[in-house]
Amino acid sequence: MADKKMWGGRFAEGTAASMEAYSESVSFDRLLYAEDIRGSQAHARVLAKQGFLTEAEAKTLCDGLDQVKAEIESGDFEWKTEMEDVHMNIESRLTDIIGPLGGKLHTARSRNDQVALDFRLHVGARLAGWQQALSMLVEVFVTRAEEHKETMLPGCTHFQPAQPVSLAHHLLAYCQMFKRDHERVTDCLKRVRVMPLGAAALAGTTHPVNPQAVADDLGIGEIFANSMDAVSDRDFVLEAVFAGSLVMAHLSRMCEEIIIWANPNFGYVKLPDQYSTGSSIMPQKKNPDACEIMRGKTGRVVGSLMGLLVLIKGLPMTYNRDMQEDKEPFFDADKTVSASLTIMADMFKQIEFVPEKMAATVKRGFLNATELADYLAAKGVPFREAHHITGAVVAHAEQKGVGIEDLDLAELKQFSGDINDDVFGVLDYAAAIERRTSPGGTGPASVAKQIDTLKGWLKIV
Repeated sequence: MADKKMWGGRFAEGTAASMEAYSESVSFDRLLYAEDIRGSQAHARVLAKQGFLTEAEAKTLCDGLDQVKAEIESGDFEWKTEMEDVHMNIESRLTDIIGPLGGKLHTARSRNDQVALDFRLHVGARLAGWQQALSMLVEVFVTRAEEHKETMLPGCTHFQPAQPVSLAHHLLAYCQMFKRDHERVTDCLKRVRVMPLGAAALAGTTHPVNPQAVADDLGIGEIFANSMDAVSDRDFVLEAVFAGSLVMAHLSRMCEEIIIWANPNFGYVKLPDQYSTGSSIMPQKKNPDACEIMRGKTGRVVGSLMGLLVLIKGLPMTYNRDMQEDKEPFFDADKTVSASLTIMADMFKQIEFVPEKMAATVKRGFLNATELADYLAAKGVPFREAHHITGAVVAHAEQKGVGIEDLDLAELKQFSGDINDDVFGVLDYAAAIERRTSPGGTGPASVAKQIDTLKGWLKIV
């Protein structure tokens, strides 16, 4: 009935059962209970400092909220859908415990700024978890890169063999992706950790509140600049899920490569049993299910981002009930991103690389062709002409079924008189990697510098 609602004084009739079931959010926003209690306790302490409560009243409120939290965490708390959301459930139980004093807790605030605070605290805590998981993943990739500084891998463009690189260099490329993801999350946190409490419903409050004092109590550095924006802003959720979508996109790229590399036609890696499955009919199968599922779940996170964009694109100022639909997309995205980062790190520690398979592919794909073109250019041949000469050499070697390095000097000289005995040192695949001394290149010195730089970064994040 309407008289049971905390807001029901204006209503003569109760809410329809179908509407109650349709509109409740407690089934999912109960995940915010810890943040709701933490924010309410900070609010109570500041209300006492501002003279709205006595110190004894504030302590009674905080102690009562601690009891509510203990009941929730022990499983003894009864969540009631008729109370609509996490806030009303907690306030109602608090009032049961300490009496009418519980009603004073809502002084100078609205559910609008209350939920904004709860959600900001929650998103901030989860993003901090993403930061930690990303730095751990970078550490795993750096460790594996150090193990394979001398392992040759066919570097590809257009998914075709292009030039030889070290496996270390390839893995370090992913380190840069995940490092940027970490930086994006860190930057996002600046806009998440903003104090909205004090904005009340939308226009601020007549009570002399102190949002900065609540912010200080909660360890939040910034307070809102505009009360209407404070209660209606969900940019921070969108930005967080965007960052999560990029994390998943980068993980999905790595998954795709692992799936390809694990195929026996490549055979570059052997999958750990713990992250693979078999077939119900084909005994020989070892399927890269962890990578396939992670690749698939990327679409799930991107879908959450699209849903949130559509959610906010037509909302007038300020708070609208549509906004309760912002929670589940983030909760789901967070669950996926957090689990995916952990699984990738654990799986990648155990993946077994097969260097001989990688080296064999390097030698099959004419990956030293660019070395010959650069060799000729260094001899004074215009690069476009050197490119044409090299293409003709490749066609000749391909017709013979051999590599460029397998042709003798007399054969090579048929294509250019500028080719001499020193060409064979240039055509060596390991030498091709070593000669890439440019900053950020695949040469050993560059790879070593990349590793050292990433190790330095890991010490400070």
